Amino acid sequence: MENQDQHSSTTHTHGYGIYILVWLALITLTTITVAVAGMNIGKYTVATALIIASVKAYLVLTIFMHLKSENKTFKVFVLVALFFIVISFTLLFADYSFH
Repeated sequence: MENQDQHSSTTHTHGYGIYILVWLALITLTTITVAVAGMNIGKYTVATALIIASVKAYLVLTIFMHLKSENKTFKVFVLVALFFIVISFTLLFADYSFH
């Protein structure tokens, strides 16, 4: 049997209050996204939706997935993945905007 002292890890849990606030923020941001999609604001519709989606992703990553309490190696992997997503979106919209 392994010694528990050798494998101790720190966990940072949030109270239910923060989860409820983040959940309400996600619902609000989703409502705003749906409202913006129904508006005719031209080329800013997609940009607005992506900005709101980025804020929602940040909230989910930091609060629900506990990214703030992870070690630096895991954070680097997440940042690399986000970097490649940004590159992919940039290339996609660059191609999309020239047609």
